[in-house]
Amino acid sequence: MAGIVELTAEQESFRRVVAEFADEVIAPQAAEFNAAGRFPVEIIRQMGEMGLFGIPFPAEYGGVDGDYLSFCLALEEIGRVDQSVGITLEAGVGLGAAPIAEFGSREQKQRWLPELLRGERLAGFGLTEPAGGTDLASATTTRAVRDGDEWVIDGGKQFITNAGTELTSLVTVTARTGPDEITAIVVPAGAEGFTVAPPYRKVGWHASDTRELTFDGVRVPVANTLGDEGAGLRQFLKILDDGRIAISALAVGMIQGCVEECVRYAGEREAFGRPIGGHQAVAFKIADMQVAAETARQYYRYACARKLAGLPYKRQAAIAKLYSTEQAVTAARQATQVFGGMGFMTETRVGRFYQDAKILEIGEGTSEVQRMIIARDLGL
Repeated sequence: MAGIVELTAEQESFRRVVAEFADEVIAPQAAEFNAAGRFPVEIIRQMGEMGLFGIPFPAEYGGVDGDYLSFCLALEEIGRVDQSVGITLEAGVGLGAAPIAEFGSREQKQRWLPELLRGERLAGFGLTEPAGGTDLASATTTRAVRDGDEWVIDGGKQFITNAGTELTSLVTVTARTGPDEITAIVVPAGAEGFTVAPPYRKVGWHASDTRELTFDGVRVPVANTLGDEGAGLRQFLKILDDGRIAISALAVGMIQGCVEECVRYAGEREAFGRPIGGHQAVAFKIADMQVAAETARQYYRYACARKLAGLPYKRQAAIAKLYSTEQAVTAARQATQVFGGMGFMTETRVGRFYQDAKILEIGEGTSEVQRMIIARDLGL
């Protein structure tokens, strides 16, 4: 059974530092870079200087020797004010650096991790392909063929975060290297034959970088193989388990942000002679959001606790991701209702939450995938 997970004094102090940065640095600029669809390079660099990209990694490679819960606390606090910056951090750590830290050789870690963990560079996670997403094994059509001491890669990936920014240094991709074999390979940015398409025009996450990638005879050393040949799918599925906890934290940040904005607005906006927060119809919506925030928060922390304790956590990660993201979609919709017409304006935080919410139910495995994982774990 899940129990209450309390923060240590150090974790609480860290959470407050990130919350202050989110409120004072990110929030005032969020509407501007959302409207412009501009990747917030300077904010990302500041986050790197704070050590946020190195939280769950060892100091030996430039990390800060933190824990995964602290990383999730940072995601929650940043997601509370802006989801684009939040997903940039989540993908930069959980999808960009984590595969190398988890499965890379010592040489690979020494080569690529320091810049990633300092936030000076970003990495992408090339998994999803145009032919499919959920059915990872059969949907992988990108191929890598050995030619001496090189891989020759042909194929394409889509919906890849942090793949085309001015900070991007590499993308780790899955490629079919045999009939029943998928291998993870590190492809440096700028490799000949590696084409990065212009950014997608997305419904939300406007300030996050998301691209389609094409590999046309791209040659990289066999030494760029991440872990064992043929282990790529297993590796990336492990990364996705961790990523589900992180997305849950990001979703909790959105729910809490909805609560805070609605409490403020409901105390200022008047209707029928009093603040709208004095009307039960509005007050109960906000109360329900807070219930969802506190429930989802405790469950992602519980999933983190199991991970840190070395216990199985696949089902717990799926539950955390499923519940928190569906509640975030509901909270964004209800917050927009509380704000009325102003909630449909993207200069308001809840308006931006409304456009950003839906993707939380899709990335790192759809809600249907999470239900499939839970059902299978129950023996169904």
